[in-house]
Amino acid sequence: MKRVIRSMGALLLGLAMAAQAAGPAQRATVAPRPTSAPAAEQGANTPSADYRLGPGDQIRVQVYQNPDLSIEARVSEQGTINYPLVGAINLGGNTIGQAENKIASALKNGNFLKQPQVNIVLLQVRGNQVAVLGQVQKPGRFPLETTNTRVSDLLAAAGGVTPMGDDTLIVTGTRNGQPFRKVIDIPALFLNQRSQDDITVQGGDTLFVNKAPVYYIYGEAQRPGPYRIERGMTVQQAVAQGGGPTPRGSLNRLRLTRVGPDGRQVETDARLGDPVLPNDVIFVRESLF
Repeated sequence: MKRVIRSMGALLLGLAMAAQAAGPAQRATVAPRPTSAPAAEQGANTPSADYRLGPGDQIRVQVYQNPDLSIEARVSEQGTINYPLVGAINLGGNTIGQAENKIASALKNGNFLKQPQVNIVLLQVRGNQVAVLGQVQKPGRFPLETTNTRVSDLLAAAGGVTPMGDDTLIVTGTRNGQPFRKVIDIPALFLNQRSQDDITVQGGDTLFVNKAPVYYIYGEAQRPGPYRIERGMTVQQAVAQGGGPTPRGSLNRLRLTRVGPDGRQVETDARLGDPVLPNDVIFVRESLF
């Protein structure tokens, strides 16, 4: 009888200890209240904190414990989205945090929810983009992830200018509803000679780098063909860029063909110190001796 009582006591004690051990584990399985989108949804499209929504941006709006209010929407050209219960909300120009607060305030002020918790995920960036075209390493469209992105930032994002790219950059767009165009000296931009030209770009701007002007050299030159004109280039430098004259050629017998103001070609003897202009043609003649 005593053995039975002791066995029952040991059994009850074991059950009590098991229950005590199971309690914390059960409490630990209670999911915490979510405050942001799952990491899998954030991914590479997670914008910087000061990114501002623009026309064409695709977003997902989520409201905690209200799946009926979770939608995917595209920001219209007017900067608005149509949201359930609330209607049109203007989110253009707002950061992600500001847009979340604006939707939460609309739901609260409309007495739809007492304490709405709104989360916005940027699915695709289409608004606030700038096109970089022409003679750059990686032409394309680039999103403006910050409000102070400058011309130099976008040139760097595009991989810089190609070897045949011009020394000038043309920025076009709109400012205050008016057409905008600015020509920027690229070397001076990075040498801090004209840092004021490193302007802030805006969504919809286009940056274009044209081909550099070229000249042509043929005849008794080591490497005949077209070449890029460098700033302040002289005929002597132009011939040197083509490898110089062959053993049969002469620097004293150069001919220069240039298009005149009237569109006609004019052929003259070239001196080594003469400047080289776009589309000049330099002919290296044979030496007389």
